[in-house]
Amino acid sequence: MADILEQSNPQELTSTQVEHEYSGAEIQVLEGLEAVRKRPGMYIGSTSESGLHHLVYEIVDNAIDEALAGYCTEVTVSINEGNTITVTDNGRGIPVDIQPQTGLPALEVVFTVLHAGGKFGGGGYKVSGGLHGVGASVVNALSEWLTVQVHKDGKIYEMKFARGDITEPMKVVGETDHTGTTVTFKPDGEMFDTTVFNYETIHTRMQQQAFLNAGLKIRVFDRRPGQEAEDTLHYEGGIREYVTWLNQNKTPLHEQVIYMKGAKDDATVEVAMQYNDSYTDTIISFANDVHTPEGGMHEEGFKRALTNVLNNYGKKTGLIKGDDKVSGDDCREGLACVISVKLTDAQFEGQTKAKLGNAYIRTLVSGVVSDQLEVFLEENPKVGRMILDKAMMASRAREAAKRARESIRRKNALEGSTLPGKLADCYERDPALTEIYIVEGDSAGGSAKQGRDSRFQAILPLWGKMLNVEKARADKVYGNDKLSPVITALGAGIGDEFDDSKLRYHKVVIMADADVDGAHIRTLLLTFFFRFMRPLIEKGYVYAAVPPLFKLVRGKTTRLAFSEEERDVISAEMRGDNPNAKVDISRFKGLGEMDPHELWETTMDPERRTLKRITMADAVKADAIFTLLMGDRVEPRREYIQRNAQKVINLDY
Repeated sequence: MADILEQSNPQELTSTQVEHEYSGAEIQVLEGLEAVRKRPGMYIGSTSESGLHHLVYEIVDNAIDEALAGYCTEVTVSINEGNTITVTDNGRGIPVDIQPQTGLPALEVVFTVLHAGGKFGGGGYKVSGGLHGVGASVVNALSEWLTVQVHKDGKIYEMKFARGDITEPMKVVGETDHTGTTVTFKPDGEMFDTTVFNYETIHTRMQQQAFLNAGLKIRVFDRRPGQEAEDTLHYEGGIREYVTWLNQNKTPLHEQVIYMKGAKDDATVEVAMQYNDSYTDTIISFANDVHTPEGGMHEEGFKRALTNVLNNYGKKTGLIKGDDKVSGDDCREGLACVISVKLTDAQFEGQTKAKLGNAYIRTLVSGVVSDQLEVFLEENPKVGRMILDKAMMASRAREAAKRARESIRRKNALEGSTLPGKLADCYERDPALTEIYIVEGDSAGGSAKQGRDSRFQAILPLWGKMLNVEKARADKVYGNDKLSPVITALGAGIGDEFDDSKLRYHKVVIMADADVDGAHIRTLLLTFFFRFMRPLIEKGYVYAAVPPLFKLVRGKTTRLAFSEEERDVISAEMRGDNPNAKVDISRFKGLGEMDPHELWETTMDPERRTLKRITMADAVKADAIFTLLMGDRVEPRREYIQRNAQKVINLDY
């Protein structure tokens, strides 16, 4: 149980340890970029795949800053053979003259000194996504090698580095008739878990930047042999087109995207919004083109204004009577919205810039939305009525969900038990040490109950067709006999009542067959978790068990294979130098046909099983996939399945 339980034994202090004096000699000063290589996670979040891609974003953000300043119209990002990256822009070019404080060329300072750049009040940029001025130097420090070329003043300047150190000082290598900067780098394999870039990940981020900067052209290339791809991302409509894209697989309630814009001093705000017929909202916010997934003052200002405007409009038109009102959640049901603010002194929380903290931007956003949305609703009464009707229906559904929730609680209290009858619970009570297997079918559930380690593994069988929550509100979820056992067993509630401190298990494992039906069950459950228990996925509590497809036996040796390709490789390995050796290969028909011992050994034993953690690397992309697969529109789903026929079974991995 290596991944479940850890033992720690106290160690006695030796006399040497007790007497050792903590002095100034113990304090280590990291010179130059050494700090970045010592603690890379402090600067790029992690050394996993997300940290690897963060390197690309840091360099691209510098090019975007040039676009924000009005000097750059085109950016090109290329994944090259050998997994190197080239980013080119047609901005002004990084300065190459001497930087007064250091006496060094500014280009050298930008790539070798932390907290150096044109973003600290020197007049280089009024608005910038870069907060700490560490982008270029951090990428340099974490690259096996990096080359930068600057086209400026009719000359091409070049400088080369290796792991942050200068290998070739700045020199002129040619003449040019344009301006701009080109950075090519190779991530350092010593620093990262992987150095293989994902084209789709980069494409998604670049598309986002193109939406946010109306008119900016971003070209993306994958030049690796066998993976060639390219796309040009260019949106004259800016965030209005972003909202249209968010709603592409949904049914909008009104044709026109509502667009609002305002400014005060050096701060500007843009908001685009459109309602659809779904029961969830998608609000994406940015500050200086930096995504703020945890929101902040700009989101608070928008939400406050939206709720006030709709309630005032409802009372003014007589649609809302007396003291009734619609809540913020009601007003946001079915809303797709993009908020983009730009300001000179953006205050983000942490280098990862997850939340915007400038209080005055809340007032600005609130004022812009209040004034302009009120005018829009008065000028478009049919749209206003449609939006308010949806909010009021959401309010009635919320009350119905509350009644259903209370009914379930009363029923459980009368029955004297709050846990579902089919749940086989574990003995351990510390949720950090426990896991629950949600198993497809009673047969597999029976084997799992017999084969499990009951100390820390709980089993909850599911049977029959589960509710597709993509087409249901919370009141229907509470009343569903397939989902209510899951809600009760996990113990943390759903929706805005979800409280992960009450969660009874910190590993929620979906165990279904490796076939189309199993994939359907997984997708239904994941849609439910995504829509009603999103923190479960955000905090890494949800896993998919990966049952093997084949068992291979030769003599006393038994091995498992999880795909046909792996089966063939293992079979060849087991034969070794004897091609005629007999290897017995059998296919597992399904979880329900495994005996308890087999199920434990292949799928439940922490020492031998394979679990895949379900992540939310890109919430917007996940939202789009769930809407596409589980929503009402058939044609987009058919097209997607036809394009991805070989991948459909593993969409949730």
